[in-house]
This record gives sequence, C-alpha cells and structure tokens, in this order.
Amino acid sequence: MNIIQRQIAWGAGMSLLILAVLTASFFTMFPIPGWQDLWETEILDIPFILFVPSVTLAIGLIFGVLSGIYWRRQLFAVDTMLRQVEEGRQLDVPETGKELQSIAVRAEKIQKNMAEQAKISQKLANEKAEDIESRMQEIVSQERNRLARELHDSVSQQLFAASMMMSAITETQQDPEDRQTKQLKMVEEMIHQSQLEMRALLLHLRPAALKGKSLQEGIEELLVELLQKVSMEIEWKVETFPLDKGVEDHLFRILQEAVSNTLRHSKSQNLEVLLIQRDDYAILRVADDGVGFDVEETKAGSYGLQNMYERAAEVGGSMKIISVKNKGTRLEVKVPIM
Repeated sequence: MNIIQRQIAWGAGMSLLILAVLTASFFTMFPIPGWQDLWETEILDIPFILFVPSVTLAIGLIFGVLSGIYWRRQLFAVDTMLRQVEEGRQLDVPETGKELQSIAVRAEKIQKNMAEQAKISQKLANEKAEDIESRMQEIVSQERNRLARELHDSVSQQLFAASMMMSAITETQQDPEDRQTKQLKMVEEMIHQSQLEMRALLLHLRPAALKGKSLQEGIEELLVELLQKVSMEIEWKVETFPLDKGVEDHLFRILQEAVSNTLRHSKSQNLEVLLIQRDDYAILRVADDGVGFDVEETKAGSYGLQNMYERAAEVGGSMKIISVKNKGTRLEVKVPIM
C-alpha cells in the first residue's frame, strides 16, 4: 500500500468516525420521533440518511487523496536530496515548507562532513603513497649503486684486462693481412664495444639526483670521469646560472641518457656538450659526429628517447633531435627559467 492509498483510507476512516460521533451527539441532544423521518427527508432528491454519510465520505476521500499527493511530493523531495548527498552533488532544495528546509540544512551538514572525511582520507592515502614511493626510490637508488659498483669492480675490470691482452697479442702478429690477425682484431673490437656498452650501462645505473651538487658541477664531474675512460674527444662549455632543483635533476638525467646513447650507438669520435642561458631559457645541447639515425623511426620504439621527451615536458621545456646519416646527431633541450 503506497502513501496515497494509506492517506485515502485514513481520510475515509476519520470522516466516518467524525460523522458517527457528531450524529450520536446530535441525536442525544435532539431526539427524533422515528427513524422513518430521516429516510423520508430528502436533500437533492437523496434521503437524508444516505446523503450525509456519502458527502462526509467523499470529503474524507478527497482530503486523503490531496494529503497523499502532498506527502508523496515531500518524501520524493527528501529522497532526491538524499540521492544528491549520496552522489556528492550540490543540493537542489525545493521551497515547499519549513519542515523540508530543516531536513535540507541537516542534509547539507551531512554532505559537508562526508566531503571533509573524503578529503582527509585522500590526504592520508596520498601521504601513504608518497611515503611508499619515496622509500621505493631510495631502495632502487641503493640497488642501482650496488650493481654499478659490482659491475665496475668485476665485469668492467675483466673487460679492460681482456682488451689489454688482445692489444698485446695483435701487436705481436707479423702479418696484418693474416686471417688469424683479422680475427683477433675483430675480437678486440668486440671487447672494445663491450667496454662502451658497459660504461653506458654504468651511466644508466648511476642515480639521477645530483646529491648536493649544482647542475654545472655534475656535468663537469660526469664528463671528466668519462674522458678518462673512453677514447673519445669530449669538449664542453658550461655557464653558471641558477636553476630550480627539479629542473637541474631532469636536465642532468637527460644528459646521462644522451651520453649513454652516444657511447652505445653513435660510433663517434667527438662529443660536445653545451649548457648556456639565452633569453630566459636554459639550453642543453649534446652533439656527436657519429653514424646518425632515423629520428622518427627510433622515437616511436625507443623508451630512452621517449623518457627524455617526457622529462623535458615535465619541467615546461621542449626537446628536439636532428640526426643526419654518417654526419652525427644533435640534441637540444630548452627550458624556460621561471
């Protein structure tokens, strides 16, 4: 039974009850000679004894219908407000009486409390996620350092020793056109390439953070160390100017990636690094005279290049690469100085 049916039944029952009470009171105070008079007395051609109950019942039914419709609207409005609270939407309160306004005020308070609880929960979740991410980054950094040390102390040293031995062996060969001599030369070149791959890998494993150094100090330290380990001419020009820590870290990581790619793929003899400030922009440029590559084709499938583009974009900058086959590659990153 819905609310309208309940209100109709309630209105009809109350009307009949009131009719019975009033009729009993009237007949008690004003007794009638006989019940036949009530049947013979007519109103609108309807006996009095039928007319009065019928009119009273009709009034009760109409009151019940109107009352049911009114309360159904009120309950529907309350249900709508509760749904808005549940979905977190702004309350749309119809002006239908003080009772509903009071409910709306309480619903708004509940909604505000829920929003505050949601903010607190999100804040706690973010803090927890940031803490976990920070600890994970620290663990990853420590593990990268450990692997770099172990590779440098074991594999890198063994490759260096093998390279020296192969150089000594090839120097003792009398005939440079001999088949065995050529094979030894090929092995020596393979060891040399493996050394370059190892140095590039060590660059990848080194942490991206500068650890208290400025970007300029980090670049010079990296290139001086690299100059001592590879047979490549390295030149650099580094200007001193202030940058935000986040920008410095991203530019240093881009430089590491670019130098690593040069060691592994370019087969170049010269490397130039430039860090300057021009027109409120920090410009990092890395150029080599290697074999070059197809920028568009490599960009689509290279995680390293994609990572560099993303790092440049994260600090509000841009990166472009120009590469010509057998002429070399030039990478340039421009970041606005805020």
